[in-house]
Parts: sequence; structure tokens; C-alpha cells
Amino acid sequence: MSTVSHPVRQPARRPIAHTAGRAIARAWLDRVWSGFLWGVMLLFLVNIGAIIAAVATSSFARRWLGTWLPEGWTTGWYLAAWEEFQLGSVLWVTTEIVAAVVALALVLGVPAAYTLARRDFPGKRLLMLLFLLPLMVPPITYGIPLATVLYKLRLAGTMNGVILANLIPAVPFVILVMAPFIEQIDRNIESAARVFGASTLQMFRHVLVPLLAPGILAASLLVLVRTIALFELTFLTAGPDSQTLVVALYYAVFAAGVRAPQSVDAMAMIYMGVTLVWLLIAMRFVDPTQLVSRVKEQPQRA
Repeated sequence: MSTVSHPVRQPARRPIAHTAGRAIARAWLDRVWSGFLWGVMLLFLVNIGAIIAAVATSSFARRWLGTWLPEGWTTGWYLAAWEEFQLGSVLWVTTEIVAAVVALALVLGVPAAYTLARRDFPGKRLLMLLFLLPLMVPPITYGIPLATVLYKLRLAGTMNGVILANLIPAVPFVILVMAPFIEQIDRNIESAARVFGASTLQMFRHVLVPLLAPGILAASLLVLVRTIALFELTFLTAGPDSQTLVVALYYAVFAAGVRAPQSVDAMAMIYMGVTLVWLLIAMRFVDPTQLVSRVKEQPQRA
């Protein structure tokens, strides 16, 4: 018997030149896209830097009209802004409001974060979603109804009303920051404290608080920066004697009357300097990527 051999068909191969051409084209497109993104980011940073430089230059300019640089330099506008806008009292009110918001947010937020991190109960996912809503939606959407309620209760226009309004987003923010720190603590440490007879308050005070000190510090600094910069809720609920620095800056720009633009720019630089200093301090104690991942993961874990 004779065997008939059939030729084996080889799979069709693309020409090497064609494959290499596609790889080169793809690499070129990636470079173009990367260059476009870097260009957009650079343009954005240059615009922001130019705006800040213009405001800073105006705050030190004696007279600046139609020229590249001012005719002279002075620091007198900062003194004028301090006296004209009563920045001493405004900064004191801002300090009182921020300190009260940070303290109350920690007192309410840390135990709530512990409960949500350690306990499973029906409706936990819905409760976590309600906590996240003030952080996910613009403050103006719930700020107007909140201000209406506070005016009916005669709390709007007072420092207590401003503090209460700022607590609405501050407490969920503390919960969002503190929950990952609490989840990293071994449950056996708490069990050991229970074995040695520690009550819940003693265990929380002597065991958890020292371990959570970095998280508490990070949360307090972030709430501090957020409260200083929060405009909408403070503007809707503040009165003449309960304005924070950002609201006072708004009135300095848009309120009736004639004001030197240099003094307004000086006030803006003071506000930006205060906010930037606290923001840089806060960034040394917390990674902002943790907050983004926490927002995405929290509803799934609950």
C-alpha cells in the first residue's frame, strides 16, 4: 500500500514589515496623545500661575496701569486691607468656627467611623451612601434648604448656625478618612483590652486613640482646610459677625462701594496664603489617592 502524503498548510503570517509599521504608528499616536495631555496640563498650570502672579504683583504695586510692571512697590495695601476689611476680627471668627467644626467633627465622626468599620448591620450600605452624599453633590444643592431651616430656627446669621452648616460635610469627611485607619488595626488588640477588663470607653481612649493618632491628625487637618475654603454653606448661613475669611473676601469684591483693587488683591493673597499653608501641612500626613479609592470601594464593602 502506498501512503499519500498531504501537504500541511501553514497559517498565514502577516508580513513583518506590516506588523512593524503598525507598532510604529501606534507608538507615534501614543506619543502624540501624551504630548497633547502634557500640553493641556502645562497650559492650565501656566494660566493659573499667571493669574496668581498678576494678583500678587497688584497687591504690592503702587500704581499699575497699562504697563508690564508697576511704577513702584509697596506693602501698604496689606495694612490698608487689614484695617479696611477688619481682617483681625475676621481671622478670629474664622479661627473660632474652624476650631469648633474640627473638634465636633472628630467627636462625632471617629465613633461613627469605628462603628461602620467594625460592625455589620442591616442598612449599612444605605447609611454609608447617605454619609457620602454631602461629599458627592455640590453644597449649593442642599445648602439653600439647609439655610431655610436654619433661618426658621433663628440659627442662621450666628456662629452656631455656621458651625452647624459646616458640620454637614465635615462629619462624613472624617468618617471617610478615618475608616481605612480603623480597618488596619488588628481586632485582637481590642479583644486583649477587653480580657484585661477595659470598658468600651477605656479601650477607645487608651488603646484606639493612640493607634489612630495619625488618622485623627490627618482628618483634622483636612477638615480644617476644607472649612476655611468652604464658601457656599458659610455664605448662605453667615451674618455680619460670623463671616469667615472666604465670605469676607467675596463681600470685599462684590459689595457696594469703591475700593482700591490693590487692597482687595492683598486680601486675596492673605486668604490664599492661609489656605495654602494648611493644605501643604495636611498633604504631609495623608495621601489624597486614599480618599479617591475609599469613595469607590466603600459602597461595595458595606
